[in-house]
Amino acid sequence: MSEAASVPFSETKAPEAPERLHRGALGLIDISASTMANIGPAYSFYFGFAFLVATAGVAAPLTIIAAVVAIAFLGNTLSQFSRAHPSTGGFISFVGKSFGGTSAVTTALLCGAGYIIAISSVLAVSGGFVSDVLNYYFGWNVPWIIFSVLLTAGAVYMTVRGVGVSTKLAGAFFAFEMLVLIVVSVAALIKNGGHLSAAPFQWSHMTNGFKGLAAGFPLAVYLFIGWENSAALAEETGNPRRNVPRAVFLSIAMMGVGYVLFAYATLTGFHYNGAAVAGTTVPFITVAHNVLAGFAFFAYMAGLTSTLGVLIAAINSQARLIFNAGRERLLPAWLGKVDSRHQTPVNALYAFTGIAGFIIVIWLLGHLIGGDSGSMDPFNFFFESSTMGTILLLVVYALANAALPFYYRRYRPQEFSVVKHVILPFLGLVAIAVPVYYLTKPGQPQPYNWFPWAALAIVVVAVGYSYYLSRRDPGLGDRVGSIIADE
Repeated sequence: MSEAASVPFSETKAPEAPERLHRGALGLIDISASTMANIGPAYSFYFGFAFLVATAGVAAPLTIIAAVVAIAFLGNTLSQFSRAHPSTGGFISFVGKSFGGTSAVTTALLCGAGYIIAISSVLAVSGGFVSDVLNYYFGWNVPWIIFSVLLTAGAVYMTVRGVGVSTKLAGAFFAFEMLVLIVVSVAALIKNGGHLSAAPFQWSHMTNGFKGLAAGFPLAVYLFIGWENSAALAEETGNPRRNVPRAVFLSIAMMGVGYVLFAYATLTGFHYNGAAVAGTTVPFITVAHNVLAGFAFFAYMAGLTSTLGVLIAAINSQARLIFNAGRERLLPAWLGKVDSRHQTPVNALYAFTGIAGFIIVIWLLGHLIGGDSGSMDPFNFFFESSTMGTILLLVVYALANAALPFYYRRYRPQEFSVVKHVILPFLGLVAIAVPVYYLTKPGQPQPYNWFPWAALAIVVVAVGYSYYLSRRDPGLGDRVGSIIADE
């Protein structure tokens, strides 16, 4: 038996001289701003609200409120894990410590695949948005892929330079977009103050009742993707056991209130005409043109800065999950390398964005070879890739919720709480079941109808490879979560 295998699972030790990130570089405000920048309220709301109204009707804000509750259940799970075992590995470490090495590698592969597919949608839509703005204001017709490459290169450069400078930049972008969103929303409510209505919060205005709410629920949940950002920054955060949970709940609460305000203002600006909202590509910008015509340019800029903020914050946090998996040798060890000058996970950053870019290239080639070049729209790719990535991430969320009671029963029985560690994660699992059902149910159009099968194939391959790797490396389970952020 190897030396690693002889160490009891509950007394695991870190690999000898592990590569460490820049400890203490970030504070509560930094990781909270990074998390909300990763959520990207302007980016998410601009491109998602019209579809949300198409499914739920004028009462779409109720769907957002339901999503806030569901994400709060997930936030409890992440917070409880982070208080007990703060780790750059996030869900990978938490699930692995609870269920062992095979589950850790499986979660690492699912996390990697889900986040890379999801970030590829951001890479594409960033260039698409810039291309559309330039075409609208100047009549320029520049291929969107050029801007996607330039913006991605800039984001990677900033993340490689250092977590402090890149996080602060993402936070600045977030502050600008929130200012614009709030100004336009308040202006819309003031201008239409004579006929404000509670219709968006009345169940009678929900299209098809619970069916309509459930159909829009997956997209409402997607509006919050990125809420888990702060956990991956634990090693670089001062007092992560306190600050990560605070950042999680602060971000969920602020984004929940913000989305409800933006949704209500948009519906008010359209005089509660759900069909008109659903038929508009970016209804919030239409409202900005109507209530503050000269200010509409800033609404476009908010969309751009939001997209850039998502790029930087998402690459920062999600690449760190892959980095930690490489550092603990759940994934190839070269992913766990830290740049000696900037103390950033340089190889993981390059791999994360490189694979995401490769996915876009394959998608483009697929349309060209298939003779369907007319659908090579970045916003089309945004909806397709974000849906596929979300399915995989929901599986990871489910694993984390299932793991929480086992972790506390095994490692912290004196702190075990039936409410915090059983009931709330169970409700989290129930909340996840709704979007999973609506994202995977039969009868969806192409290519969405094969996404569930692709996700299932990825899960099967991940489990099979994880089992093989665990048998080949008996010490793998001992290394999972062995590098604790504040130790």
